[in-house]
Amino acid sequence: MTDEIRLSSKRGAPPWLVYGSGYPLLLLGLTVLLALVVILAAGVGPYKISYLHLFGLLRDWLGGVPLTPADRTALAVFFHIRLARILLAGLVGGGLALAGAAFQGILLNPLADPFTLGVASGAAFGASLALSLGVGTVLWGSLGLVPFSAFVGAVAALGLVLTLGAVAVGFQHGTLILAGVIVSAFLSSLISLMKFLFADSLSAIVFWIMGSFSARTWDHLFFALPYILVGGLILVFYARELNLLSLGDAPAQQLGLAVSRVRLILLLAASLITAGAVAVSGIIGFVGLIVPHLVRLLVGPDHRRLLPAAGLTGAALLIAADTLARGLMPYGQEIPVGIITALLGGPFFCYLLKVTKGQTMA
Repeated sequence: MTDEIRLSSKRGAPPWLVYGSGYPLLLLGLTVLLALVVILAAGVGPYKISYLHLFGLLRDWLGGVPLTPADRTALAVFFHIRLARILLAGLVGGGLALAGAAFQGILLNPLADPFTLGVASGAAFGASLALSLGVGTVLWGSLGLVPFSAFVGAVAALGLVLTLGAVAVGFQHGTLILAGVIVSAFLSSLISLMKFLFADSLSAIVFWIMGSFSARTWDHLFFALPYILVGGLILVFYARELNLLSLGDAPAQQLGLAVSRVRLILLLAASLITAGAVAVSGIIGFVGLIVPHLVRLLVGPDHRRLLPAAGLTGAALLIAADTLARGLMPYGQEIPVGIITALLGGPFFCYLLKVTKGQTMA
């Protein structure tokens, strides 16, 4: 993994790597792709709105033209249901991709992802507890308690993992992963116990754990936004330090990096993103695992280029997956998006393992 992350030179690099002046063009292309995915997703749903009709409604609304009741209903569906869900999916997808890239660099493990440290299991435990106790629909502000409980569970799980891993005292690359596995296994057993004891809440718990953006609103977006935004900005700000940290502890210390402090900051930032994302979406796998590897094939291992490109790609990917989840089933039904990402991500990751042959993974 150290060789994977080590900054590469142009000499001998794969021909698809994007360097120098080509990188801004790549970011522009990813931004255009994200915009196209958003536009495509805006026209998909049980309430049929053609793209031409939607653009006409937006033009009339911005121009102050009076709208008919039917047009007002269509515009309300777009703004209050569809657009909020699309933007939330993009926010969560971009956040999980950023966190995945950071975890892979911090832990020097190509299989690390946002759920490696047990954060997702903590969020699932918090949400399952709220659902089992029957307080999932109790209002917390304008939200139910499920997102808040999930966030508290995620943060608590992270604290437990960091305590077991003793990051402040000493660090080995496998220590946090082992601690995360232990905490995840323990919390998963507690979730199974709640499924058994509270059978009435079983379907709600299972649906939440599978991951979905169903019935998500602007309130969920505004709940997750500060955590994902702050964590993402910290990761981008520390991109150079993440490059050094990815070389290994000894080389990073020789270059003057305060390894323990920087590692802890990066772990907290990536876990904050994961907690905020999982709290509003449930467990959505493979985005944080696949996207960093895919983008690394294009831009190389430099996190100053990798992180922005991964954020845009993750946002577009999860919006597209959620659009499939909404569009594949008959009226009034949808597949949890976590199932879609797992079905797409598993085979694609096997494909990456085959075609890269050590270029991006040890």
